[in-house]
Amino acid sequence: MSDVELRIEDDPAGAVAHELARAAGEGGNVAVSGGSSPRPAYERAAALAPDWSRIDLWWADDRCVPAHDPRSNYRLVRETLLDGLSRPPAVHRVRGELAPDEAAAAYDQEIRGVRLDLALLGIGPDGHTASLFPGSHALEEAERAAVAAGAGLEPFVPRVTLTVPMLSAARFVVFLVTGEDKAVAVARAFEGEPDPATPASLVRSAEGRTVAVLDAAAASRLELK
Repeated sequence: MSDVELRIEDDPAGAVAHELARAAGEGGNVAVSGGSSPRPAYERAAALAPDWSRIDLWWADDRCVPAHDPRSNYRLVRETLLDGLSRPPAVHRVRGELAPDEAAAAYDQEIRGVRLDLALLGIGPDGHTASLFPGSHALEEAERAAVAAGAGLEPFVPRVTLTVPMLSAARFVVFLVTGEDKAVAVARAFEGEPDPATPASLVRSAEGRTVAVLDAAAASRLELK
C-alpha cells in the first residue's frame, strides 16, 4: 500500500533493533510495546546503543498490573532493554498499580502535548495493535492521548492504551510482526481499507513514515506486486 513501506526481513528483530539504536542516537520521544516479537529487538538494541540518555521512553500500552508482575509490558522492557543500558532514558511508564481510569488519566496528562518520534507497535491475530481491540470504545476516542481499555484476549486484565490520534501523530510508526498466526491480520491491516474491525489498519503516521517489518510467515498472505 502507498501509505506503508513493507519490509520482509530474514531477521526482523535485527532490523528493528537498528531502528531503535538510531532513535537512541538521535534522541526524542519513543513509545515501545510488549509481546514476544520485540523482545529480541530490545536486547539487541541495548547492545547496539547502550546510551539512551537522550530519549524519553513511553509505552504504547500496558496492563493494569504492578510493575513487577510478569504480565507487565514495563517489566518486559525493563528486563530486555533498560537493564542492559549504561545510560538509561527518562522513563514514563503506565502506573498499572492504579485503577484503570486513574492510571489512564495520569498517563494522558503526562504524555499530552508530546509528539512521538518513533512508535513501535505489533499486531495481534485479531488485528489489534497496542490495546486497541476490534469493537473497542477506545477506537472512537478523538481527544485524549491515553484511555483505559478492556482486554480483547488473554490475559483478561484492564489496560491503558495510547489512542489512534496519538499514535498516528508519531513521526515514524514501525510495526514489527512475526509468525504465520498473524498473516491474515497483516493482510487486512496493510492491504485492506481502514476498518475498526482491524485496528492496526487505522494507525498510520499522518505526516511521517509508516513501516511494517515482517518475517516471511507474517507476510505470507500479502498480495505483493
